[in-house]
Amino acid sequence: MGVEKVLFYIFAAMMVISATMVITVRNPIRAALFLVLTFFSSAVLWMLLEAEFLAIVLVLVYVGAVMVLFLFVVMMLDINMDRLKEGFIRYLPFGVLIALLMVGMIIYVVGPGNFGLDKIAEPARHAADYNNTKALGMVLYTDYVYPFEIAAVLLLVAIVAAIALTMRRREGTKYQKPEQQISVNRNERVRLVKMSAEQKK
Repeated sequence: MGVEKVLFYIFAAMMVISATMVITVRNPIRAALFLVLTFFSSAVLWMLLEAEFLAIVLVLVYVGAVMVLFLFVVMMLDINMDRLKEGFIRYLPFGVLIALLMVGMIIYVVGPGNFGLDKIAEPARHAADYNNTKALGMVLYTDYVYPFEIAAVLLLVAIVAAIALTMRRREGTKYQKPEQQISVNRNERVRLVKMSAEQKK
């Protein structure tokens, strides 16, 4: 067994265990940290598949930005742990059933009957000067340029909709008006008062 297979089994097992801990631990902070470990293990698997760009993006975007945001939000929220424990026990049978169905579907789709070296040839090794980012860009902007542009437009619409929903006016809330603050002059904000000097007695 080669080194790559050993690393694959180690990080694949680590990813499965950490992903299981994300949905089983009761502390949301620990769940978020286990999710970080899951992303890191996935990035290592991407590296083993010679997809360095996707691995780096996964670490920088999800681990470096999204998960930090999740941790700040979770730590700032006042979460009732007793309510979480009650909900976990209540929906445990349903969650186990859904998990078993998902595992069955995954085995059916990517099982040994559909995948394997006897079904699919082993991918060719690339040279040391192979650029994964360039190859991904060539495929993305040639074969999948229209789906890529449509996804970009949908994300832009989602961002604009999210901003529009959060910018609604509430009664009793004071808002700043930058256009009025910039257009004022000194006479409207400063008043000079002249007073006679006081004499010491």
